[in-house]
Amino acid sequence: MAQTFDVCIRGAGVVGRTLALLLARERLRVALVAPPEGALPAADVRAYALNAVSRQLLESVRGWPDEAHATAVLQMQVQADQDGMVRFDAAQQGSNALAWIVDVPALLARLQEAIRYQPLVEQVAQPVAAPLTVVCEGRASRTRDEFGAEFDITPYAQHAIATRLSCERPHGQVARQWFAPDGSILAFLPLGGAQGNSVAVVWSVPQEQAAHWLQADEQEFTQRLREASRDSLGALQQTGPRASWPLQQARARHWCGVLPGQGTQTWALAGDAAHNVHPLAGQGLNLGLGDAGALARVLHQRAAWRGVGDLRLLRGYERERKAALLPMGLAMDGLQQLFTRREGALAALRNWGMKGFERSGPLKAWVARRAMGTE
Repeated sequence: MAQTFDVCIRGAGVVGRTLALLLARERLRVALVAPPEGALPAADVRAYALNAVSRQLLESVRGWPDEAHATAVLQMQVQADQDGMVRFDAAQQGSNALAWIVDVPALLARLQEAIRYQPLVEQVAQPVAAPLTVVCEGRASRTRDEFGAEFDITPYAQHAIATRLSCERPHGQVARQWFAPDGSILAFLPLGGAQGNSVAVVWSVPQEQAAHWLQADEQEFTQRLREASRDSLGALQQTGPRASWPLQQARARHWCGVLPGQGTQTWALAGDAAHNVHPLAGQGLNLGLGDAGALARVLHQRAAWRGVGDLRLLRGYERERKAALLPMGLAMDGLQQLFTRREGALAALRNWGMKGFERSGPLKAWVARRAMGTE
């Protein structure tokens, strides 16, 4: 007899795998559309800043990697293009970490190991019929287009360049970010544990510069990063390939609906298939994991007579997550616009604003708690 499923998840990234494990914990039978093991690219330079809420969610499904691949951030330093600076400190927030910088390959491997021991999750090569299909395919989702979900995109005139570096000096568990006069934004995210001296790099550059810095030889590239980082960690050596993608803010108009031609089957969006924000605050995956947690909770709390594909439930999920996304999206878009404008008057204003924010006391503490997921 053919296997039947309650939910089909299209997309086996971090959000898709986490959602599969959360739903299986609710005794739902899940089909996870995933490439064969070993088919994923070996070189992946991505790393994410995850807050305490995301860590708790991943730990609940045995998906949190070990300390070597999840480095606690004790401080964060943000420097503007003049003398403005903002510092956040975990100790001042009464916490043992502001966030954790998590290596994506290690996180995916840990989630895959958990799936291997979960009999209610079956990995399949092709989508299967189910009362509910959840699309977790990322920003370029084809299924989202197939289902007719309109995706409103606001492109930024920037590309992100990501890589890994080994640094002359240890990072000291400090996440660092610099805003440059040309509108570029550079982030060094600490990796390798408490004593590590390697960092994940996310460098948002004007789109006209992206091709040059992707093709530049290693000496020119690392020297430019050393200058942009104000020599904070000394000499730099590239230890991973460079990857790049265009930056955008985007949101689907509708996050759920009825499958075309299938009146009894429904769909929902989660993660980057539903929304994109600028990476300058490192909140993208936190928002995506928030989607997974919210959808699992909505299905857990449903009345016994409601099926998992009940459109009223899914619309409640959509309203909740759109409300959570709105302030973060507005804040990231506003900061991106403020720090990429090159007019001298704006440069003076944003540096003045950063210095005022650094002295703001309760406001600064509230922003830190919001980013940490504790407020």
